[in-house]
Amino acid sequence: MNGRISLTALALACALVGNAQAKEGADQYPNGADTWYSGALPPPGGYFLNYFGYYDAELKDGNGDTVAGTSARAWFDALRYLHVSERRILGGNWAWHVIVPLVHQRTDLGGGDKRVAGVGDITINPFALAWHSKNWHWVAGIDFNLPTGRYDSNDARRSIGANYWSMVPLVGVTYLSDTGWEASAKFMYNIKSENTDFRPAPGAPKMDYQSGDEFHMDYLVGKHVGPWGFGLSGYYLKQVTNDEIDGRTIPARPGLWSAGRKGDVFAIGPSVTYRTKDGVHFTGEWHREVEAENRFGGDKVWLKLVLSL
Repeated sequence: MNGRISLTALALACALVGNAQAKEGADQYPNGADTWYSGALPPPGGYFLNYFGYYDAELKDGNGDTVAGTSARAWFDALRYLHVSERRILGGNWAWHVIVPLVHQRTDLGGGDKRVAGVGDITINPFALAWHSKNWHWVAGIDFNLPTGRYDSNDARRSIGANYWSMVPLVGVTYLSDTGWEASAKFMYNIKSENTDFRPAPGAPKMDYQSGDEFHMDYLVGKHVGPWGFGLSGYYLKQVTNDEIDGRTIPARPGLWSAGRKGDVFAIGPSVTYRTKDGVHFTGEWHREVEAENRFGGDKVWLKLVLSL
């Protein structure tokens, strides 16, 4: 039993550091990235999107309480290229994108902090379709997250990438009223492969760590006033399946995490956007993670740029 608890504690630590931000339970997608127009892809053409921000958080246990001595601080800059084609399939425009995240993070899991910088896990989506009507806009596709970020099986504080592949079917929906109101949501389901390089202790044999699948969504409700937009935005994530080690569900540890270490988080905060006459789109957001369990919880500040090429 003591060996199982020790293994479980290290498994929790190995799932804490992030991609394009400090990792909130092995996230490869930076939650809250797509709020305004999340279901409305732009007209055919090429676009550059830049997501720049800062994340400041502490580890939360299974009751949502802070674990003493833990912290995560990260600057991140995700570079995205989006291409929307004139080609139509099933009545929608075909689109594709690639995202390359850069991150500098400092993480403390209770034994002193470590810093690391580099490229995180790259995301590609070779096939998405976008539809438009008078007030409604939809997009559907599949993201693939690649294990390109640095991973240190002996020290989670030195890891940037998750060290597993994942597939994310997604649907985005946007409603734009005739009076300027917008309601947008992006729904995602993250299906993950195993991390086969997990070690319960430095130098120990490798084991297979299976992170649980997750449902997550970004959302926004806002009002456009001329070139400006003001609203509330955020995200919600709920882990659906258990974390496992070598096919065994991680057992509960009272006061720290529940069986399976299922994480969840809800964030909300103010958002403002501005569009220039030339079509350059700026967004600023602050997301406060007001509820978090079995993962990091804190504050995230975003600056987003959308530029037509």
